[in-house]
Amino acid sequence: MTSTNDIRRSFLDYFVAQGHEQVPSAPLVPHNDPTLMFTNAGMVPFKNVFTGLESRPYSTATSAQKCVRAGGKHNDLDNVGYTARHHTFFEMLGNFSFGDYFKEQAIHHAWTLITREWGISPDRLTVTVYHDDDEAFGFWRKIAGLPEERIIRIATSDNFWSMGDTGPCGPCSEIFYDHGDHIFGGPPGSPDEDGDRFVEIWNLVFMQFDQSVDGTRVDLPRPSIDTGMGLERIAAVLQGVHDNYDTDTFRALIAESGSLTHSATDGAHKASHRVIADHLRSSGFLIADGVLPANEGRGYVLRRIMRRAMRHAHLLGAAEPLMHRLVGALVREMGGAYPELLRAQPLIEDTLLREETRFRQTLDKGLKLLDEATGGMKTGDVLPGETAFRLYDTYGFPYDLTEDALRAQGLGVDRAGFEAAMAEQKAAARAAWKGSGEKASDEIWFDLAEELGATEFTGYGANSGDGQVVAIVRDGARVDSAGAGETVTLLTNQTPFYGESGGQTGDSGRVTSLDGLSATVSDTGKALGRLHTHQLTIESGTVRVGDTVHLVVDTARRDRIRANHSATHLLHAALRERLGKHVTQKGSLVAEERLRFDFSHPDALTPAQIAQIEADVNAQIRANEPVLTRLMTPDDAIAAGAMALFGEKYGDEVRVLSMGQDQDRSYSVELCGGTHVRALGDIGLFKIIGESAVASGVRRIEALTGEAARLWLAEREEALRTAAATLRTTPEEVPARVTALVDQARKLERELAEAKKALALGGGGAAVADKGPETIGDVAFIGQVIEGLDPKELRGLVDENKKRMGSGISAVIAVTDGRASIAAGVTDDLTGRFNAVDLVRAGVEKLGGKGGGGRPDMAQGGGPDGGEAAAALDAVRALIAG
Repeated sequence: MTSTNDIRRSFLDYFVAQGHEQVPSAPLVPHNDPTLMFTNAGMVPFKNVFTGLESRPYSTATSAQKCVRAGGKHNDLDNVGYTARHHTFFEMLGNFSFGDYFKEQAIHHAWTLITREWGISPDRLTVTVYHDDDEAFGFWRKIAGLPEERIIRIATSDNFWSMGDTGPCGPCSEIFYDHGDHIFGGPPGSPDEDGDRFVEIWNLVFMQFDQSVDGTRVDLPRPSIDTGMGLERIAAVLQGVHDNYDTDTFRALIAESGSLTHSATDGAHKASHRVIADHLRSSGFLIADGVLPANEGRGYVLRRIMRRAMRHAHLLGAAEPLMHRLVGALVREMGGAYPELLRAQPLIEDTLLREETRFRQTLDKGLKLLDEATGGMKTGDVLPGETAFRLYDTYGFPYDLTEDALRAQGLGVDRAGFEAAMAEQKAAARAAWKGSGEKASDEIWFDLAEELGATEFTGYGANSGDGQVVAIVRDGARVDSAGAGETVTLLTNQTPFYGESGGQTGDSGRVTSLDGLSATVSDTGKALGRLHTHQLTIESGTVRVGDTVHLVVDTARRDRIRANHSATHLLHAALRERLGKHVTQKGSLVAEERLRFDFSHPDALTPAQIAQIEADVNAQIRANEPVLTRLMTPDDAIAAGAMALFGEKYGDEVRVLSMGQDQDRSYSVELCGGTHVRALGDIGLFKIIGESAVASGVRRIEALTGEAARLWLAEREEALRTAAATLRTTPEEVPARVTALVDQARKLERELAEAKKALALGGGGAAVADKGPETIGDVAFIGQVIEGLDPKELRGLVDENKKRMGSGISAVIAVTDGRASIAAGVTDDLTGRFNAVDLVRAGVEKLGGKGGGGRPDMAQGGGPDGGEAAAALDAVRALIAG
């Protein structure tokens, strides 16, 4: 038997041998088409090539493209598990020509591969062409030799493909395989064409025309080829089965599901195992491509897929979460062709386990309440919409799950009543918000959030992508368009731009369009925590609501922000490790040029502590461990040891970032919705440049990372080299040289002070004559004013004067840089009559100061007006004279 992996490989090998470039599968989230929820066809990654907006270094290509159809108009979710060929996830094999070859060569390749390479009997094949495509009809006759009755002309749009109302389009030619007359159904175009006997296996699209607004078509200058073959369908043909779920990949996944649930894989449980196998594939690949379960957008579709599978696991009687245990089988079957599955296996398993654990609690409670609500109902009855809404709103039981559970019992749900109850709740929420005291000008964001829902953020996995303009706001009001020279706020349905929140600054970058728009995004906000608001300055062109625009983040700036943000997580962990678990974040700023981190701690950090914390962070950076992301409830995250970040608003679910390794645990585990490096080595370098107090018990660290840190260190190194040159030594010897100079300066200062003191004691000073102390009444007095004397020498000089006199009073004033310090001393025999504190205060008042203090025998004070030193001595004399 030919395996699915062999079929995929042989298809690609055939076209590579024919000169086609093998192109890897694009992600399931299409960044070149904002109108698509998921990549749903093989041509989606080449859309801009077909329209001429993008050129590639090759003119022919082949690929095996991952596809999902589970949301929007391409939604096969409800049929999955109950039919032979409906899937949420499938692979599309394709070959493409961008103006190289056309119909004849495309038909030749298809017929050669199917009949010669794969050996499918031509007798089993039937083809269709568009009713007026005589050219394709003739090529099938010529190349395949098919009889005319097996080349069926189809006049409907089924055999005419278009990219939209305008643009490239053209006729199709579909190849059908006849599974045999034992299966009901007729050939395409017949009354029984919806049967399962004739199955389309390959569609050849001949991109031939360019359609204008009025519906007219002109020939394209370079007609192209786009083909799509469902791998699951051709695998069924080549493996001799009629049902896609009987092919090897599905049989392996279904067998694993049966083994783990100890249940039969056919009979009553057949559909459940099929749902689980299909939904496991779509869930695994979506998570690997960066989609995580959420309550809106792509994440909500993923959650629906996951929960539908988990509901069927419950029906099979699985006592414990099942889906995460099947991931190993999925990786074994498909990891060779899609290595992203292997890389993301831990994340896929963890996400599935947490979602199913949480969902089981909701499911058990909801089913019990549902049983109570439907206890008296009979087949054909309809559950009131209000009851369904109460289950959803109060107990978290989704509407589609209510509908699915009741369908098995032959009961319906009043969808209109459910939606009416939902609308009533929104109206009540709006009324409550209006009375909350928010600024009236903010009401526009509430209106937009209610009407449009949250902006879908695609920036965790991409730095650019397309978005559809859903609103333009200018001066607080919505407008339909804006032109050159205007500054407006732009909202798109999806964006790679991060909106400022959680301490991280918003992204900046560029917005362009095919219609000539060129604009700069200076900042991105996050209104109401849901809407990413691009602050847009238009340089040229016009932007209108409904336009598709291309958004490109300033990646260099984002990389600096991401490095700083991840560094704050490592810093937080290092602080807690070195200072204690009392350390918690009290605020942060993550900008492109620096990071700032406020934390609780009573004391200033010592240089040794700062050095150790810095070393710890850099050790984690050098280890270059990948940054892991998980989605959890806030309670589960905190229970698992995650730290909640200050200022972040948390909903039902949070992203949990794990960074680094510390023995057998992650070094840092925190709740965070920001953007981060993929591996810690991307931070490059971490350098603390400041530590200070912010408030009582709160400290602040400022730091740099990467190139900014390197430049900061380079500036200090240059300053060191300059100092070395000035000191005429090497940079290595600067510390020793500076120490020697400081010691020398201190020695000289001491010698100078001694000289000044000796000069004063030897008779120098403004009020001392060579004949000795003056006499005031019956008291000996020595008063001096000495320029440049260190105030610390005053008390010693006053004591020396007291010893010289034996009995008396001394007052000495030191004047330095315009300021004056005064000290006064009274010998012990005179302290009954004179108090040194009073004498000093008299002098200080003249010096422009206040106070002064000490003991009755010795006191000191000072003032800013050294020019009044002589007057200060006179004030002391006057007080002595009485």
